[in-house]
Amino acid sequence: MIAVGGITRLTESGLSITEWKPVTGALPPLTEAQWQAEFQGYQQIGEYRQINGPAGMTLSDYKFIYFWEWSHRLLGRLIGLAFALPLAWYWVRGAIPKGYKPRLLALLALGGLQGVFGWYMVRSGLSEKVTDVSHFWLSIHLLTALFTLAGLVWTALDLIQLSRNPSARPARLTGFAALTGLIVFVQLLLGAWVAGLNAGLASDTWPLMQGRLFPEVDWSKGFGWALTHDPYLLHFLHRWWAWVVVAALVVLSRKVRRAGVRQAAVAIHSAFGTQILLGIATVMTGVALWLAVLHQLVGALLVAATAWGAHSVGRRP
Repeated sequence: MIAVGGITRLTESGLSITEWKPVTGALPPLTEAQWQAEFQGYQQIGEYRQINGPAGMTLSDYKFIYFWEWSHRLLGRLIGLAFALPLAWYWVRGAIPKGYKPRLLALLALGGLQGVFGWYMVRSGLSEKVTDVSHFWLSIHLLTALFTLAGLVWTALDLIQLSRNPSARPARLTGFAALTGLIVFVQLLLGAWVAGLNAGLASDTWPLMQGRLFPEVDWSKGFGWALTHDPYLLHFLHRWWAWVVVAALVVLSRKVRRAGVRQAAVAIHSAFGTQILLGIATVMTGVALWLAVLHQLVGALLVAATAWGAHSVGRRP
C-alpha cells in the first residue's frame, strides 16, 4: 500500500479521480463513455488545464495515471476488509483477549480516518488555480498511515507475548522510546513536506547543496513560512536531521540489545543504514522513481523496526 502510494505521488496520479465514491468507486470505468466522463472531470482541474492539457495528454495517458490512483484506493478498501471482517468474526466468537477490543477498534477507526484524510488531500488539489495537493494534507495522510502501521506492529507484538504467556501485560512506552519516536516523527514530517513540494529536486548533489553546505533560502515571508514552504530549507533539514535520528536509534538499539531482543536491534540498524543510502541515491539521481519509492518503503520498514525496538524495551512480564 505504501509503495503504491509512493508511485501514485511520483507519477502525479493522485488527482486523476476527482470524486470520492467509497462503494461504487471500487469499479473502474468499464465503457468508453465512462472513461470519457472521468477524463472530462479531470479536465476541469488546474493540473490538466495548466500542465497536462498543454502537454498534450491523451485518454491513453489519462488511463495510466487513473490506474495508479484507482489501485491505491482499491488497496485501501481491501485492507479495511482484511481487518474488519476477521475482527467481527473473532468478536462474535469471543476470541478477542480481554482489554484488546478498544485498541483493535481504534486501529480500525484509524484505517477509516486514513481514507478520509486521503480524500481531503485529493480535494485540496481539485481547483482551477492549483496544480498539486496541499503538502500539509499529504503529510497528514502519510503520517497517519505510518502511525497506524506502528500501532499494528505494537499490538501484534503484545498479542504474540500474550500467546506465549497468558499472564503477560501489554508493553509500556518508555520515556526514551517516546523521545526517539518524536525525533523520527519530525524526520517523517520533513520527508512528507519535501515530497509534497517536490523539494527533492532542490539539489542533486550530496553533501553540498548549490556548492555550499547551507543553501540559499527565501526568508522574505518570514521564518515560519520558510520553515514550512521553502524547498531548499526543507531539503536541507531533511538530509541533516537524519543524523539526529541515527543517533537516537543507535541508543535505542543498545537498550534493545540489553533487553535481549537482538533481532530488533539488527532490524533498526539495517533499516536506517539502508534508508540513508537510498536517500542519498535518490538525491543524486534527481529523484529516480524506483529509488524514491524504495526510500518511502524502507521509511515504513524503519517505523516498523522502531516500533519493534520500543516495544522490546517496554515489555513487562
